[in-house]
Amino acid sequence: MSPGRFGAPRRPLQVAFGLLLSLGLRIESGCAGDGRTPVTVYSPHGRDLLVLFESEFERAQPAIDVRWLDMGSQEVYDRVRSERANPQADVWFGGPDAILARAAADDLLAPYRPGWAESIPESSRGAGDLFFGTFRTIPVLVWNAKLVSEADAPRDWDDLLTPRFRGKLLVRDPMASGVMRTVFGWKLATAVAESGATATGFDWLARLDAQTKEYVANPALMFEKLARGEGAATTWELTDILLHRQAGDALGYAFPKSGTPVIDDAAALVAGAPHRAAAVAFLEWIGSAEAQRLAAERVFRIPARTDLAPESLPEWTRAALADLVPAIYDEALAAREGSAWMAEWDARVRGRGADLVAETAPRP
Repeated sequence: MSPGRFGAPRRPLQVAFGLLLSLGLRIESGCAGDGRTPVTVYSPHGRDLLVLFESEFERAQPAIDVRWLDMGSQEVYDRVRSERANPQADVWFGGPDAILARAAADDLLAPYRPGWAESIPESSRGAGDLFFGTFRTIPVLVWNAKLVSEADAPRDWDDLLTPRFRGKLLVRDPMASGVMRTVFGWKLATAVAESGATATGFDWLARLDAQTKEYVANPALMFEKLARGEGAATTWELTDILLHRQAGDALGYAFPKSGTPVIDDAAALVAGAPHRAAAVAFLEWIGSAEAQRLAAERVFRIPARTDLAPESLPEWTRAALADLVPAIYDEALAAREGSAWMAEWDARVRGRGADLVAETAPRP
């Protein structure tokens, strides 16, 4: 790995960038002037995967120095857009394909077709070769197993709305999170399919808001609060749950019985990438069979590639795919209307769920 790494023990940069850490951001960058070509990666994938891939990629490509910034998917989009005139990132690694599709429409991505493109489903390939799926991300129901018994644990989405979880939900702030935007968009798109309007979807989100104790700024803080018992349950993606359980956290989880939206977690070359050749090398590697198996074995990622023999993947992967019930909904509608829906939720529903529920409750 690169020397001078931010986040390593007792480094001076920790003080200088303490504010960034307080906002849930982590910067990884090698020291300048060591003769290697840098590749700057913006990603929501978290430290476990990013440190692993940095190490293994640099082992395979010793002339390239991986530098990464970890933040939410929406935050990646906002940052890439703000840097349009002077791009700083080379690769956007991770995030729902709906968010990358918005970036593609805004001319923030550059076309590049990696050699592994044919190994993923056509539905995971962005139009114009602008982005490609790398992993499948699955939102699940999660609870503090010390506070919630198996009998009381949520088994489907509506269980989060029951009285036993009133004021006890911790929810990742959906304005910054691609995972939560996907869940919210799925609920609203489903409402449109069932009734022709979003009203019942916003009603469900209002009821969820009424149950929510806090919208948490980043996943690390959310899990800290959940482990301390500041909340009893949440919904989040499977990978982080398995990593926290491996670390000893008392977490239970369940795949929602009625289905869950499966996220095509994608990657792309940033338009105007200052280190295009290094970026292309990184993109080729992250979708390789080697990298996909490594991610599954070491950090609980479900590969997007469909050409990997099931027996070559760890048992947890096969078990997860067996338990998964993929939700079927109009993903194109959710992607197209997602920004407007989230703006409406933020203005009309956030923090007002209890009042909205009371307004629509039947009068005696």
